Amino acid sequence: MGQLMRLCATQDWPDGAIKTRIFNWPGAIGPRDQSVPLRLAGALHALYLQGDRTLAAVYPPQQASDDTLWDAVCTTLIAQSDFINNWIDSPPQTNEVRRSIALISLGHWLAGHYALPLRVTELGASGGLNLHWDQYGMLANGQVFGAADPALTLSPDWSGPLPPHATAQVISRAGVDLNPLDPANRHDALRLQAYLWPDQPDRMALTRAAMAASTTKVDQGDAVDWLAPRLDHVPGQLHLIYSTIAWQYFPSEKQELGTRLIAAAGEKATDQNPLAWFAMENDGGARGAALTLRLWPGDLTIDLGRADFHGRWIDWAGAETD
Repeated sequence: MGQLMRLCATQDWPDGAIKTRIFNWPGAIGPRDQSVPLRLAGALHALYLQGDRTLAAVYPPQQASDDTLWDAVCTTLIAQSDFINNWIDSPPQTNEVRRSIALISLGHWLAGHYALPLRVTELGASGGLNLHWDQYGMLANGQVFGAADPALTLSPDWSGPLPPHATAQVISRAGVDLNPLDPANRHDALRLQAYLWPDQPDRMALTRAAMAASTTKVDQGDAVDWLAPRLDHVPGQLHLIYSTIAWQYFPSEKQELGTRLIAAAGEKATDQNPLAWFAMENDGGARGAALTLRLWPGDLTIDLGRADFHGRWIDWAGAETD
C-alpha cells in the first residue's frame, strides 16, 4: 500500500472522471481532513475483493513493479470509474477489532474490582465488532485472557502488569453509530474489509472471524442523544460506557453534553450500580492512544496506560483504585 500511495502521489494520472474529481476535490484531502487517498485505496481494494482481474494480477500475494502496478491502476481508474466515484462519496469507515485488547484488559480489571455483571454501551460502534470483546481471547506474555472458547484470539505486544484473571460477565450490550454497518449485509461487509489492506492477511482473518461472530445490530443515531435515556442505573449491574477512537470525532458541543450527562449519572451511582466510562482515544500523545477510565461512585479518574491505534501493542498501567 505504501508503493501504491507513492505512485498515486508521483505518477501521471489518466484523464477521466476520477482524475478530474480528485484533483479538484474541495478542501484538504489529507488524513486529518477528507482522507481522499484512503477513500481511493479502499475503493481499489473493494474492487480487488470482488474479483477484479486487473488488480488481482498486481495486488498481494502477487508482486509487481512500479510500472506494472501503476498501469493496472490506471486501467482500473478508467474502467471502474462509476464504482470508484460512488465509493469515494463516503468517508472511510473502519472497525478495528484488535482494539478489543484494551476492552478485554479492562473487563478483567473491572471484574477484579466488582463482583457484578456488566451492561455495556459502545459509542461510535461502526459494525459492532468491538461490542463482542468478551467473546474474544487475548494472549499476553504467554498467558490467556478473555473467553474460554473464543471466536478469535488477539496477540498484542504486551508491556506492564497483567490484568487479574477474573473474567467479566456481560449480560447485555448495545451500540450506536451515525452510519452503522451490518456485517450480515454484503455491501456493509465489503466496506468493513476494504480498509484492511491486501498485504495484511492476519488482520483480515481476525476481522472476518469477528464479523462471523457478531450478533448485535448497532443502532443508528447521534451517540449522545441515543445515550441520554439509557443512563438510568440497574441495581446489581455495572454500566460500562466506552469508545475506541470515536469520541474525538464527535462535535465539541456533543462532547460537552455527553460529559455532563455521564457525570450526572455518575453522581447517582452506588456500590450496587456503579458506572464506568472508558476511552481509548487520541490525546495528542507521542505514542498511541490514551486508555482512560472514570469510575463512580467517587468520580475516580484512572490512567490505564496506552495502546496502539490498531491494537498491535499495549502498555498496560493497571493502576489499583484506592
